[in-house]
Amino acid sequence: MKDRLFKILSEHLSPHKRDLFERVASNRTRYMVLVSEDIYQTQNASAILRTAECWGVQDIYVVENNHSFQVHHRIAKGSEDWLTFYRYNNEKHNTLPCIEDLRKKGYRIIVTSAEPGARHPEELDMSTPFAVFMGTELSGVSDMAIEMCDDKVHIPMYGFTESLNVSIASAILMQSLVSRIRSETTNWQLSESEQLDLKIAWARRSISWSDHIIQMFEQGEIT
Repeated sequence: MKDRLFKILSEHLSPHKRDLFERVASNRTRYMVLVSEDIYQTQNASAILRTAECWGVQDIYVVENNHSFQVHHRIAKGSEDWLTFYRYNNEKHNTLPCIEDLRKKGYRIIVTSAEPGARHPEELDMSTPFAVFMGTELSGVSDMAIEMCDDKVHIPMYGFTESLNVSIASAILMQSLVSRIRSETTNWQLSESEQLDLKIAWARRSISWSDHIIQMFEQGEIT
């Protein structure tokens, strides 16, 4: 059923767009997901999305405890249209339900931290899927995330300044960790079914009359 739906939608895409969807979907990963915990500056939030999309990290978990997550479209360059978002903003402490959901899906929790014992990116265990928490610009990840995490990661620095901008830090981590995932694991890609779901979602975003096409398909008017 889904295969047929995508074939019908594909008839309304250019050959270039069809080939692009195939290539990008085959390079997407959910082995690593990114968690934005209370990042409130739109420039940083948007830069993180753009970097994640470029590196093939499909899923973004957004925790909004004290600040809302907003996108600066000029900086994000449309990257938000191709990503999958999970937002947590209904509780007093939204970090907890986010971590609980991630654990149910089999993710280890890794937080960015300058605390003693934090590992360098090349030292992290790649044997199982993991979620990387990026914390607020002012104080970093929350105490709850630190208390509940499975591991900590720290980007080594050698200058007087002891911290990086959160968007820069996330870019460095994604470059390092995605490269390791692709070279050290064999199951980093999405399943064929997951890739198909993404391609359908992307086609729906790309075709302005896609809702009409899908309605006709569901009613049996086109097969």
